[in-house]
Amino acid sequence: MFKNKVVIVTGAGQGIGRQIAIDFAAAGAKVVLADQKEKEAKETLEKIQSNKGKALLIPTDVRQPEDIISLMGQTKREFGPVDILINNAGKGVWKSPFDLDVEEWDNVIQTNLRSVFLCSREAAKQMKENGGGSIVNIASTRASMSEPNSEAYAATKGGITALTHALAASFSEHGITVNAISPGWIETQDYEGLRDVDHQQHWSKRVGKPSDISSACLYLTAPDNNFINGENLVIDGGMTRKMIYHH
Repeated sequence: MFKNKVVIVTGAGQGIGRQIAIDFAAAGAKVVLADQKEKEAKETLEKIQSNKGKALLIPTDVRQPEDIISLMGQTKREFGPVDILINNAGKGVWKSPFDLDVEEWDNVIQTNLRSVFLCSREAAKQMKENGGGSIVNIASTRASMSEPNSEAYAATKGGITALTHALAASFSEHGITVNAISPGWIETQDYEGLRDVDHQQHWSKRVGKPSDISSACLYLTAPDNNFINGENLVIDGGMTRKMIYHH
């Protein structure tokens, strides 16, 4: 179903983005790895190519509008028009709001939120000409729940969920679906090192893995599932729905 589909994954160098890129390539797509971290992105590229997948690395700083325009143009020249865009690139800064300066705030906003709008707009231009497409934005359960000192990150993830349904409305007449995924705790480093208490605080009795998110990306971008539009899919093992009583 994804054979020769052109898929762009931002932040594909590691973690969730890497798994998304690998799984789309395994499904037959031509995957563009857009990441500022070239070393990590090259590792993703090598993993895909070792399994005979098709992939292209385009170094991209999603904070820079010119980089995004270049990304879309090079993708079209090398692979063809964009069919699927996964807006995954993101960063956080955990700092007291009393100490967080404007430059740090703007850096997170531009990386996590503004990039989603700019990438979506530029990709949608190609999708519109090509008869449609699909966009998935990676948000977070932190759009609806918080810990202290996470204001910039929370603001961007909340913004992504709102931007998702706004873009779905604007792009609907062009056959472009736009959805979001809000991951909960997804362990991208040492899964085996997690404690039993870490797993047990989820209704699913385990901490999430990057493959949980990549599977959802494949589901939301499958042509047969285009009746799902403007939605935010929470994937967190039930964690944010769980009531906690302090005795």
